[in-house]
Amino acid sequence: MTTKTERLTTRSLERLAKELPEGDEVWDSDAAGYHVRAGKRGLSLRVSYYNLSGKRRVLTLGRYGVGNMTAAKARKDVGEVLGIVAQGGDPRAVLEETKAEEKRQQQQTLGAYLAGPYTAYQNRKKDGVANLRRIEKDFADWLDKPMGSLSRADVERWQAEQEIPKAPKTKGEPPVKPQPRAFGTLKRSYDALCGLLAHAAERKVIPVHPLKGVKLQRPAMSEEDLAEQGAQRRHLEAEEVKALFAGLEAYQEAKRAQRRNSRAHGKTYLPDLDGVAYVDHVAPWILTMYYTGFRPGDLFGLRWDHVNLAFRTVRKTIEKTAHHRSEPQTFPLSTEAVDVLKTWHQQQGEPKTGLVFPSGKHGERMSATAMQKPWAAVRQLAGLPQDLHLYSLRHNFASQLVMAGADLLTVSKLMAHSDIQTTITHYAHLRPDHTRDVVEAFAKAVPRAPAEAADRSDEDAGGPFKVVADA
Repeated sequence: MTTKTERLTTRSLERLAKELPEGDEVWDSDAAGYHVRAGKRGLSLRVSYYNLSGKRRVLTLGRYGVGNMTAAKARKDVGEVLGIVAQGGDPRAVLEETKAEEKRQQQQTLGAYLAGPYTAYQNRKKDGVANLRRIEKDFADWLDKPMGSLSRADVERWQAEQEIPKAPKTKGEPPVKPQPRAFGTLKRSYDALCGLLAHAAERKVIPVHPLKGVKLQRPAMSEEDLAEQGAQRRHLEAEEVKALFAGLEAYQEAKRAQRRNSRAHGKTYLPDLDGVAYVDHVAPWILTMYYTGFRPGDLFGLRWDHVNLAFRTVRKTIEKTAHHRSEPQTFPLSTEAVDVLKTWHQQQGEPKTGLVFPSGKHGERMSATAMQKPWAAVRQLAGLPQDLHLYSLRHNFASQLVMAGADLLTVSKLMAHSDIQTTITHYAHLRPDHTRDVVEAFAKAVPRAPAEAADRSDEDAGGPFKVVADA
């Protein structure tokens, strides 16, 4: 095969792009190794050379006319390639390494790691899917960024944008001012992101956790926030407890009346609720939380396998702390709690296994918000304050125990706090003041000094300031 040679200029390249048969090559008459090859998509500009091992290598510079690839640029690139070869380098190896590095960088983007290894990891966890969605949604603008490039400035900018979001663009309608997101919501999303970065760092996908030690800035609390926080973490007064139980009765009676009305109007296939202790799961669920102080999540996940009515205990793994304490914990049940669960157990047909409080719609675990509407209904019927959250029943459980004189270690165990400091921080101020009694008991146990005895005698005789009549 005859080698075709000519100077590769703009004019010649334009002609060759039209005339050169596919697969044929034309070599430049000036620059050694520089040539073009005709292909289906046009002319490929290439350089042929031998590396130090004597192996022939071909480096493609690009396609003529595509991007900024001109005859002048190609000739300039050829000069740089041949210069590297003259110094003993291998230009193609450099290019391959560059591409490999770009691929590694691509694999290290937040989106790639989220969709790959981290999805496999989170799918084995109970709330894994929710964590993945939270990261994908709240950090959508970061998905193409290399994980190692994230910085404190990125976090501060993200938090500011979330706290003061921009109004969406609307056509023909006045813009609706978006609501800033709560700090607690932002922190959950940010913690989920940091969990991903820590996972990548532990597996040496990235050298270090780029946001380690970087925390969100907690905003100053408004007067409304302070008032709400105080309302949430408090105990129920005696009148409120009576109102709560009255509200539960009113809720049940309203459901019974509604059922009677439905049955009277042709829906006789519906079960009669007048003959059962509980019209649905709402009353036993709320009563169980009231008597045990369990978190809502632990009640949603409570199974009959966990409950031992004969021994009056519940033994289960606490969901909130399961990631670092997976072994089950045992909790005693009061007589009232046993009565509630025993009645509900009998009403459910005395099952051996399964959820204690399954969804009435599909029989599976209820969603995290399933009790919000029922609690609002009970609260309204009871005439309780709107700021009395369902979680207040848990705080009431701990508060009443502390005020009754229970030691904080016991309360901490019953509340399943991972650290007793949590119990101390939130409930220690409710302890009865035994300090004065202890000091008085100590003083009475110590013999008085002679001077103290004399002083006490003076006091018995009227005291050191007794008025004496003139002689």
